[in-house]
Amino acid sequence: MTTRGVLYIHSAPRALCPHVEWAVAGVLGVRVNLDWIRQPAAPGHWRSELSWQGEPGTASKLASALRGWQLMRYEVTSEPCATAEGERYSSTPALGIFHAVTGIHGDILIPEDRLRAVLLRARSEGGDLEAEIAKLLGKPWDDELEPFRYAGEGAPVRWLHQVV
Repeated sequence: MTTRGVLYIHSAPRALCPHVEWAVAGVLGVRVNLDWIRQPAAPGHWRSELSWQGEPGTASKLASALRGWQLMRYEVTSEPCATAEGERYSSTPALGIFHAVTGIHGDILIPEDRLRAVLLRARSEGGDLEAEIAKLLGKPWDDELEPFRYAGEGAPVRWLHQVV
């Protein structure tokens, strides 16, 4: 069984780009040559993306291979398949890594025990329930990554058309 996904390198210093390619190649087991373009949101940084196909769990292996490079922002997604839910990993230098399980429509699926823990913290510690739920949904990561998600000048653009 295989799944598909996308690796988005939102920003990486130029010197790190070959190391990213080597790390990704080590996970996928094939040579990887990414098309790097300048990242306008971070001068001196580059961006790239790669569609991949592999066994379920490949997204976690990719995220782990890139984890720890503090100067890089990236996301890894995988689609659900017959044997596994989908996944999304987001990483920023300030926030670290975020992981979410996703359903067939890309929605984040939050396990009951995590919701119960958030409710308990909000009740017993007076925590902000809305802020805790936002963390479960990855909102802080989305907020930080949003300026980097735009491709900028010269990036290939894929237009998706709605079928009516």
